[in-house]
Amino acid sequence: MQYFGIIGYPIGHSVSPAMHNAAFKHLGLEAIYLKFEVKPEDLRDAIFGAKALGFKGFNVTIPHKEAVLEFVRPVGIAKQIGAVNTIDIPKLEGYNTDAYGALKALESAGVDVEGKVALVVGAGGAGRAIAFILADKGATVIVTNRTESRGLRLAEDVRKVGECIFHPYNRLGELKGRIDIIINATPLGMKGFEQKLPIPEILLDRNVVVFDTVYNPLETLLIKTAKKKGCKVVYGIDMLVYQGAEAFRIWTGLEPPIDIMKEAALSALGLQ
Repeated sequence: MQYFGIIGYPIGHSVSPAMHNAAFKHLGLEAIYLKFEVKPEDLRDAIFGAKALGFKGFNVTIPHKEAVLEFVRPVGIAKQIGAVNTIDIPKLEGYNTDAYGALKALESAGVDVEGKVALVVGAGGAGRAIAFILADKGATVIVTNRTESRGLRLAEDVRKVGECIFHPYNRLGELKGRIDIIINATPLGMKGFEQKLPIPEILLDRNVVVFDTVYNPLETLLIKTAKKKGCKVVYGIDMLVYQGAEAFRIWTGLEPPIDIMKEAALSALGLQ
């Protein structure tokens, strides 16, 4: 039996176990994927404990995506982004599949980011991954974050690969009519977190694409409001599935059954 899992704090919202276990079952693999609530102060023990116990891989979610770099070696784009969401436990190597998952979700919705102006709300692990990949693909990225110092630092880092500026969170209304894509990379609206819009409603007009990385609930307050305003929306569940599929490839070397994974994720959310 091979063991995999996801670590975060809190972790109750995650449907990754349903998604990966469905993939293992479909391919006839003797493997199981579990979720573990790990407090920040216990992160090191969790990583090295998993290695000692013979785990093969971990996914990493809020709030550990940056902190985990203290204990694993970043590989590929994870080194550039400075955030990890997938770990090869035996090798203690960290990957970032969030960037791939976000871009794939946008592409699958027919959204071409090149030449577009994209507002990324949040400068944590997911926000970093998305800002980097959008700038790399030719978008002009505007980063905003409640803690200004983190947002400024992210904008400075992203400018190494493309166009990026910081805009103060309390002045987002000034961007009305100047944005093509809005991406929420904060936990606002997630099950167990504060239920409020991460941006001023005034920014939502029918010409804007709205992408919420939150997938539980599927229809967040942001997605519901954006749909009412006539915006094209991109669901966080698609990013979840695509980043999970890429993690599956890294761990197993096999092609993931994406349709099976999405069906399982939706079922875990009570939507299938």
